[in-house]
Amino acid sequence: MEFLLYLLLGAAAGVLAGLFGVGGGIIIVPVLVFSFTAQGIDPAVLTHLAVGTSLATIVFTSINSILEHQRKGAVLWPVFAWMTLGILLGAGLGSLTAAAINGPLLQKIIGVFAIIIAIQMGLELKPKAGRAVPGKLGLTAAGGVIGWASAIFGIGGGSLTVPFLTWRSVPMQQAVATSSACGLPIAAASALSFMVIGWQEPGLPQWSVGFVYLPAMAGIAITSMFFARFGARLAHKLSPRLLKRLFALLLLVVGVNFLI
Repeated sequence: MEFLLYLLLGAAAGVLAGLFGVGGGIIIVPVLVFSFTAQGIDPAVLTHLAVGTSLATIVFTSINSILEHQRKGAVLWPVFAWMTLGILLGAGLGSLTAAAINGPLLQKIIGVFAIIIAIQMGLELKPKAGRAVPGKLGLTAAGGVIGWASAIFGIGGGSLTVPFLTWRSVPMQQAVATSSACGLPIAAASALSFMVIGWQEPGLPQWSVGFVYLPAMAGIAITSMFFARFGARLAHKLSPRLLKRLFALLLLVVGVNFLI
């Protein structure tokens, strides 16, 4: 029964990722928190387990996304390379930061982040392009900040990387494609860090590798990879503005629920 829930969650996360261009992590983390709570998993570890598991699933979905964007030649690989250098350092530091925060407080931090993203999507707030792409040092520093924040929130970083690149005058299509590529090192480095940090943690359920719960990871990965393509196709048939506002409302409810 639990595995069926993870399959359904993966399908929903995949569709939402395809529809809105945001990583499924912003949905996966809250649903896993609710699921793990219902399963009776120790409150001291369940939020960290949700974040780590979410990051592990993004490894699989981001590969699919990268291949799709690469077919269109939209990934800016030099930008990706220098941002990744910072991402790897930032993701490790972000995992350590998340591990140092107790579970209930981490939930509140994720709740605030969900509300901020909801406001940004609902009001369609976007930074105006005004500056050129920074040099190698600037890209590495930006990657470090994005990797750090992404590891804490359990996301692939798209909601942070895309605004940064568009602010730096990168065309939207290339910004989304390059952001998708950056999601892979963010997720891989962060998930590995969560596995190592949580290795000896008491209170973890069976089939956990550190702060990654393997049954949830497998179930979500299986369906999200397929349904991301379905969501992308659906996005061309439905009103994007209405969809974004509905999704923003959903995120707002999730964020407030976490804060309460």
